[in-house]
Amino acid sequence: MGKDNNLKEVAGVFLKLGVTAFGGPAAHIAMMQQEVVTKRKWMSEEHFLDLIGATNLIPGPNSTEMAIHIGQERAGWKGLIVAGLCFICPAVIITLCFAWLYKEYGQLPQVQPFIYGIKPAIISVILSAVFPLAKKSLKTIPLWIIGISVLMLSFLGINELFLLFGAGIIAMLFAMIRQKNTTNSLIPITLLQIPDFSSLSQSNIKLFLIFLKVGAILYGSGYVLFAFLDTELVGRGLLTRQELLDAIAVGQFTPGPVFSSVTFIGYQINNWSGALVATLGIFFPSFIFVALLNPIVKMMRGSKIFSSFLDAVNIASIAIIINICYEMAKDSIADWKTIIIAVLCIILMFTFKKINSAWIVMLGAFLGYILQKM
Repeated sequence: MGKDNNLKEVAGVFLKLGVTAFGGPAAHIAMMQQEVVTKRKWMSEEHFLDLIGATNLIPGPNSTEMAIHIGQERAGWKGLIVAGLCFICPAVIITLCFAWLYKEYGQLPQVQPFIYGIKPAIISVILSAVFPLAKKSLKTIPLWIIGISVLMLSFLGINELFLLFGAGIIAMLFAMIRQKNTTNSLIPITLLQIPDFSSLSQSNIKLFLIFLKVGAILYGSGYVLFAFLDTELVGRGLLTRQELLDAIAVGQFTPGPVFSSVTFIGYQINNWSGALVATLGIFFPSFIFVALLNPIVKMMRGSKIFSSFLDAVNIASIAIIINICYEMAKDSIADWKTIIIAVLCIILMFTFKKINSAWIVMLGAFLGYILQKM
């Protein structure tokens, strides 16, 4: 009975997040932290941080993989599947609706006034989550040094994967030196290799394989995904660049994972079946990676040396999220109207710590719509 209740809780939380989580992975993870750590106490801040760090080390959409991790922690392998599907499906369904409208009428609905207010509101959601996580992860002076160094290097545009692994390996080496320990083994990280189809057609099998490859090897944000797809699809004549740009727009103004934009792309290429195989292909590797990784995270935390690796990766992840927040603020807080929205939402998030972040997002959308009309 308890496990069934846990599964229902997991489904309820991630369905809600799937409908209300706007703003990209950093915002999604901030909302998850509020739901599962602050509000429901499903796990400690430290373990949540460990999952963020571990998720950043594997390919695929980070927020989706965090949802899958949390589902597995709360309700086992059934939770893993349910959390992932509940988080992904609302975005996929909404994106499918936009894809159909776009193919029928050749344009997207006018949603810019709402996005105008949502973006600065999301900054407050991220900051309110990062603050307690940063306090928890900054345990020692070396971790402070690592965090500040990673933040500075991320501002300079250094690849986040190098920063994460670099921070972890440096911390682990120092821990080994302190313990006067050595190791003769390395843990290789292999990437799923799928042949490059030079004569890619519109067949669904090949469409599935190309998105499977992307889901299995792609690190980084949704923007990296779109750069990859520009080469793979636009370059091969399967998609126009305008369709790709419109897919980016859909990914930005729909809730849930940004990678749901591939549903839009798949539909443009091969209608409903194309949307289905593209979506399955891009998300399937995440379920496999998380199922394999989740037990390893607990084992690493039990070792002093690997625990130091996790601590450094955690603080590096926080530094990278702060950099993402800064970049988002540069793009979205550009005038007095967006400053008002951002400041008001930040005050609300830090004053009323238990307020549901979905209300903040909706408030931002409402204020954005009203202020744009002024």
